[in-house]
Amino acid sequence: MSRLDRSILIGAAVTALSLTASGCVVVHGEREVLPGATRAEAAEALEEFTAAYNEADRAYDVSLDEDHTAGALAAIDAARLKAGKANNPGGNPSYTPLELTDAEFTIPKKAGWPRWFVADARGNKGGDVRWLLVFTRDGLDDAWEAAYLTLLSPGDVPEFRTDRDGWAEAVSADTARLAVSPAELSKSYTDYLQDGGEGFAAGPHTSAWRAQRAKQASRPGLATQYIDEPLTDGDYAPLALRTEDGGALVFFATRHYEKQTAASGASVPTPNRDVLALTEGEIKQALTMEFVSNEVALDPPAGADDDVAVLGRLQGLTAAKGQ
Repeated sequence: MSRLDRSILIGAAVTALSLTASGCVVVHGEREVLPGATRAEAAEALEEFTAAYNEADRAYDVSLDEDHTAGALAAIDAARLKAGKANNPGGNPSYTPLELTDAEFTIPKKAGWPRWFVADARGNKGGDVRWLLVFTRDGLDDAWEAAYLTLLSPGDVPEFRTDRDGWAEAVSADTARLAVSPAELSKSYTDYLQDGGEGFAAGPHTSAWRAQRAKQASRPGLATQYIDEPLTDGDYAPLALRTEDGGALVFFATRHYEKQTAASGASVPTPNRDVLALTEGEIKQALTMEFVSNEVALDPPAGADDDVAVLGRLQGLTAAKGQ
């Protein structure tokens, strides 16, 4: 299987989930430090989210969940459904309903918007992993939107710091109490992918990914270039929860470009039909693919000896251009 095919499969395996749910009523929510939702509301949101995802996945119809996803997850899901619809106008021939069980909810108390919470559930897809979904909303009249989705092994989900009532602690994006502030983590990560350096622990989403890229960069008749960009604005803003050790679990997003250029007399490997469905222009000597990725990382306390550990990365193709 080619690296390109693997990228598409990753995007397909972690397709978007969506929800709509009523929110908790708050008074002076812009100023009061309050939980983002009640636990009952979070549970209801997850149920509605699963139902909406299944409807969209069965029909390959982005309109069925586009109002309930945001940020990186929305970009990945919309592209997957678009490609699926182009290749299977009648719907998903391999449809299997998603089931999320054994759900736990981590709900931070905070002032102002957005309000948000994390749902951690066992899914019937992806193997023995936990599905971590971050739901956000920007106001009382807004629906909950799923902005981040990552899949983690059960042992990789950290313990979160909570108060006596069980509410978690949101970490501000510009805090100086972490090794890297959440606001800077996307840029730090993309800088590392481009240039290497220190600050990130070795692993499949850091050192191993860089090594794989170096190996793929120059092959007989084909050169591959990589560009990485941070995503930090609006619905792509990072969100962080305080962990028991004083660090934080940070959800953040990035954008990646991969350009394959064939040498004279050679050709770009023929991509699969999902890539072709998202490709503009004719592939003659080059193909540029755009991916959106969302990551989750353990960010240690400032002054600790540990590096930032990227625990999970969910990536999907969002666009492509032939030249």
